[in-house]
Amino acid sequence: MSSYSLRGLHWFNALSADAKPVAGLPASLRVADGALGDQPVRFIAVVADPDNRFARARNGEVGLLEGWGLAKAVDEVIAADQDQPQKRALIAIVDVPSQAYGRREEALGIYQALAAAADSYARARLAGHAVIGLLVGKAMSGAFLAHGYQANRLIALRDPGVMVHAMGKASAARVTLRSVEELEALAASVPPMAYDIDSYASLGLLWETLSVEQIEQPTAADLTRVSECLIQAVGDVAASGRDLSGRLGASNRAASSQVRQLLREQW
Repeated sequence: MSSYSLRGLHWFNALSADAKPVAGLPASLRVADGALGDQPVRFIAVVADPDNRFARARNGEVGLLEGWGLAKAVDEVIAADQDQPQKRALIAIVDVPSQAYGRREEALGIYQALAAAADSYARARLAGHAVIGLLVGKAMSGAFLAHGYQANRLIALRDPGVMVHAMGKASAARVTLRSVEELEALAASVPPMAYDIDSYASLGLLWETLSVEQIEQPTAADLTRVSECLIQAVGDVAASGRDLSGRLGASNRAASSQVRQLLREQW
């Protein structure tokens, strides 16, 4: 039994079964060009690479190679589709436990690598590409910011293993000078501190949540349901616009909406 998650890889393989793999990228990236219905898409996933030359990025973390690789994979689509009437949608399959923590990563500029990935996704979104994030596992810290968070629409599968947060529970407990048990008690009343997907949904950041039969290894029915939801999400982007304003409608973000309104009035 591997010590790392295979969810992202399994969902990538299922969704891209009829797609054309893209070469020239790190082994920790899976990229393929295919279609969802009539919509051309590029599927992108970060997966575990036990042989990664950077030891801190062997379990699915997003590190130097992954950050620059994601930027390359997305920039290729922006450039190639610049004059195309129908631009490819980008499907970011998210199962990332963390960014890669290490002295070499810091010294060689992991902040630039991950910023490059986030910037490429944002530029793709602004250039008219629908960017859809599909959360099938962990979406943690800087890894999620680099791969998935810039999406026009975020879809999460309903499962205890699907969680979003700035850091793992043990790390958050150390930073806040609490025990993990105390942290969990606090999270019960403060949604931004929680890890479960329902608490994250209450912040208004998810477009949809889906239940599936086998999240670790999707069934044919799971694949059909998720594919249909992805197609609907791409259509919703085309109908409603490519900005991120839909993320501010939830009651738990009322203060954020008010601050933004006051800034607009006073700017």
